[in-house]
Amino acid sequence: MRVVIVTESFPPDVNGVAHCALQTARHLAARGHEPLVIAPAAAGAMSADPHAPCPVVRVPSLPLPGYPQVRVALPSRRVAAAVTAHRADIVHLASPFVLGVRGMAAAARLGLPAVAVYQTDLAGYARTYVGAGEGTAWRRIKAVHSAADRTLAPSTAARRDLEEHGVERVRLWPRGVDTARFRPALRDEELRRELAPGGELIVGYVGRLAPEKHVELLAGACALPGVRVVVVGDGPSETSLRGALPGAVFLGRRIGDDLARIFASLDVFTHTGPYETFCQTVQEAMASGVPVVAPAAGGPLDLVDHERTGLLVPPHSTDAVRDAVRALTDDPGLRADFARAGRVAVEGRTWTAVGDMLLDHYADVLGARTAVAA
Repeated sequence: MRVVIVTESFPPDVNGVAHCALQTARHLAARGHEPLVIAPAAAGAMSADPHAPCPVVRVPSLPLPGYPQVRVALPSRRVAAAVTAHRADIVHLASPFVLGVRGMAAAARLGLPAVAVYQTDLAGYARTYVGAGEGTAWRRIKAVHSAADRTLAPSTAARRDLEEHGVERVRLWPRGVDTARFRPALRDEELRRELAPGGELIVGYVGRLAPEKHVELLAGACALPGVRVVVVGDGPSETSLRGALPGAVFLGRRIGDDLARIFASLDVFTHTGPYETFCQTVQEAMASGVPVVAPAAGGPLDLVDHERTGLLVPPHSTDAVRDAVRALTDDPGLRADFARAGRVAVEGRTWTAVGDMLLDHYADVLGARTAVAA
């Protein structure tokens, strides 16, 4: 099967959309299919990606104003030309909003089936950054996804949001986690001594440092005695967060095995953003054998089994985050129970298993098209 993946982000970008698109391309190639990726150009680069699992066509892009880590594709004929040249059987749209709209248009002109993967709560971002525009964002989301043969939502909350806003033909497709890379055995006592030289328990956050993530909600945890907050990631909010989280250790962006070692060395993982359609870092923490505190909203509702693998707390509440962290740091037995249960819960959620689910969705869509044409 020849598949074109049109994605709003791709490595070297570090975010959920980029990582999922990469894992999708890897799985397709491993199963003997022929993927092609179309993505915005990384800063200063239009050349080939030597470590990509398939050819990558880069489209000229500009940094998002105020958030240079995010690139936005410019109008380009490369999308339609690349889809045509690849002789695609199906078009996969990863978090379509800008580049994905052009991918959808190319698929429609060529009569190709398209699967649209919903990954980003753009309406929530509009609310966070401009205080308005949710309706406009949802109208664009509905227009793109309604044109696709099938929309894949990563969680039950995301599926419900899409359906409530009039998007049809929605199915669930979760995300995988690398349980070989993220594992409890990587816990590193030397690293723990570096991060918490006073022997404090380590409470970590991993992700973008941006307004929609509400990392400032960790302020209460920073004030707990015997607790060291560690923040991994970068983004436009870093400077303000350094002031809002006194005593916290900021490690910047980390990836790969280095990130896995940090995850496994935490005592508690916290996620604070209420707009997650899935929340991959929660899965990575669970795979690492770390109990989780997350908001009772969006993707974490599917991932965290409250009071078994972690604690779900009301969104936007500094006190709730603090109290949940305190409950876990005060009870080593509870932490251990949650850690074991969390690891067991994700062991079957490999990228291979999730990739095969995606192939089933492709087969359904292609079969439906064939039936209509017959």
